[in-house]
Order: sequence, then structure tokens, then C-alpha cells
Amino acid sequence: MFSRKPQIPHTPPKPPASRGGQARALALRVANNPWLSAGGAGLLFLLTLITLIMVMGDAKAGTPVVRLSLAHAAEAGSDVPGWKEALADESEIAPITTDELTLSDEPIALAENGVIGGSAIITLPEGGRLEGAGGPMIATGGGSALPQAPIAGLTAPGPGGAVLPIIGGDGRKPWQAYARPFTANGKPKVALIVGGLGLNRENTRRAIEQLPAEVTLSFVIYAEDLQGWIDLARANGHEVLLEAPMEPNDYPQNDPGPYTLLTGAAPAEMVKKTEWVLSRASGYFGLTNYQGERFLVSQAAMNSFGAVLKQRGVAFIDDGLGARKGLGPPRASADRIVDGDMSAETIGRNFFALETAARSNGQAMGAGYAHPVTIDAAAVWTRALESRGFQLAPASALLSGR
Repeated sequence: MFSRKPQIPHTPPKPPASRGGQARALALRVANNPWLSAGGAGLLFLLTLITLIMVMGDAKAGTPVVRLSLAHAAEAGSDVPGWKEALADESEIAPITTDELTLSDEPIALAENGVIGGSAIITLPEGGRLEGAGGPMIATGGGSALPQAPIAGLTAPGPGGAVLPIIGGDGRKPWQAYARPFTANGKPKVALIVGGLGLNRENTRRAIEQLPAEVTLSFVIYAEDLQGWIDLARANGHEVLLEAPMEPNDYPQNDPGPYTLLTGAAPAEMVKKTEWVLSRASGYFGLTNYQGERFLVSQAAMNSFGAVLKQRGVAFIDDGLGARKGLGPPRASADRIVDGDMSAETIGRNFFALETAARSNGQAMGAGYAHPVTIDAAAVWTRALESRGFQLAPASALLSGR
């Protein structure tokens, strides 16, 4: 059986394939080849991706973009990591009008209507401020930050390593250097001093940030972090006074503190205590009284006190108790305490009385304490003064003997 040669079956020749059949055959061979099929799938994915990008555009086109110049960060030598890398060619970026943008610590989120939430404060080049939180921006300021204290050439070593104000070698006085600049526009001037600051943190910050920069702020010398508060006030444009404790009528039952200025003090003691008050901080243009009903009506005590201030180039403003007592340094007196009765209605009437006095005399000054009701009423009143025909002025602009 194995000695016979096997027969090979005869296969007739196939007819030539058509073009469609050739393509199908080629596709079949590619599909059966794993390397060729993988490469084809990758090419198809790449072509699909390119097509989507061309049709839909930039994937980030719908994302809100904020462009800010970082030139100020460069000038300040900011140590925030990554700011240098964020610098772009500013010639390609439209200029903005804000000088500084400060956001609060609260996170910024999108509200349901798509509006950015959170709060922001924008400081404009001329010093005005726009502030908002979850709503329209509200104007809350009117002037640029004042120079940081101390200013070179206007201090000398004082007690305990502190510094004392001195008149500069060029004759420039601290009251001139630290007062808020002011240009009269011919309208009656109205000034307001808000005092008692530095003891209550919430009320102090509220006064600094909510009141217009033209409002003068006075600080308690025993306040914790007094210099920090003064620096913050000046950064918001406010000029500053220090409150010198003075002898009241019921002293010593009512004792303003160990450095209270007393009517019967010897000249050397008066100098020592006054210089201690002056050494508590820097950046103020003058002193004002804390209590002092007895001290302010003593001509001898006021003369001794005034001699120290004049020598140091510091001004003095009282709350109205010492209006009839002359002094050597530039000085002024408040025309009215606005919040002796802490009701919004009474405070409003006192503000109106200041306007009446300003119309009659060309200027008027009020003084109040940093109660929340006083701060809130003052914030509303001061912003309406211009429309009522007055000019809001810093207290230093009303000094006599300048």
C-alpha cells in the first residue's frame, strides 16, 4: 500500500481579483498582523484628537482669566515662591489701572449665578479703595498710604531703647512730616477725631478700615502692639495722635495710669513723663488728652507741657476742655464731643451741629470714641459731606500756630 505514489489533486487556476476584492484582501492581511493593527489604531486616535481640538478650540477658553502686572512684586522683592516664573511679557498684556490687589483670607468661590464670591480690597494708584464681599464693590477710602514711620532724621534715642521725635536738621518738624497732606478746595472744612483705639482689636480695625482716610485716629498709649496699630492706620491713609493721660478732677480716685501728667509736677517730672509718652511709638503728628479736666485748665501745667512738645516739634489737640489755654506748639481744640450720649440719633444731631459751625466759621472739628455706633455713624456721615457742600479734612489741617 505504501509502494504506490500518492496522487496530488488538480486545482484549477483562479480568475483575477477585482479592485474591491484586493482592498478587502489587504485589510484582512493587516487585521491578521498584530503590529500593523496596533499602529493603525494609534494613528486613528491621533487624527480624532486633532479634529476635536480644531473644532472645539482651546480647552481652557471658558476658564476666567485675571491678568495682573507683577512689577510691584519685583520692586518689593517678594519672597512668594513662583512669582518670578509667573512673569510674562507685559507688552502682550493690556495694562490695568489697579496699583495693588489684596484678597482676604476667605476662599474665593463661584456662586450659583456664576459670580465670583469671597471678598476683595483693591487699592487704586491715587489711594482710593474699593471693597466688596459677595456683591458690588463699595468705595471705602480717599487717599494713599502715608510714609512708613519713623522717617529718617526725625528721631533720637529715648528711654528704654525707644526713640523720641526731634526737629530735623533742615528744620522739618515731626508734626509736618507725619500729618496727612491736605489741599483746601474753598469749601468749609470739617474734621473728625476718633479715639480710644488700640484696646479693642475689633473696633480698632473697624475704625482703621471703614472710616475715610481723612478721619484722624488717636491711640491709647497703653495699647498692646501700639506701633503695629499705628503702622496699619498710616498704611490706610490715616494720620495719628497719641493720647496723653492727664489729671482729672477726681484724681487719685480716678487714676489714668502711672504716667499721668499732674498739675503739681516739677518741671523735670513733667519732662520725664511727657517724653515717656512721646517714646511709646513713632508716626504720630501730635498728642491729645486722655481725661485731664484739671490739668487742661492749669495754665502753669499747660505751659510746662507745651514747652516739651514745642521742643520736639509735636502738635497738640484737645477735646475742647483746654480751648482757652494757649501753648507753644501748633494746636487745635475740638468744637464738640459727638458721642457723649451713645445713641445714633444724638450722634447725628451733633454731626449736624458741626456742619452748622463749619458754615459759620469756615471750619469745625468733632471728637468721638471708638464705639461701634460712633464708627458706623461716622462712616455714613463723612461720605456724605462732599455732597452737602463741605470738605472732610484731617485734624492737622485745622491747627493754629503752624
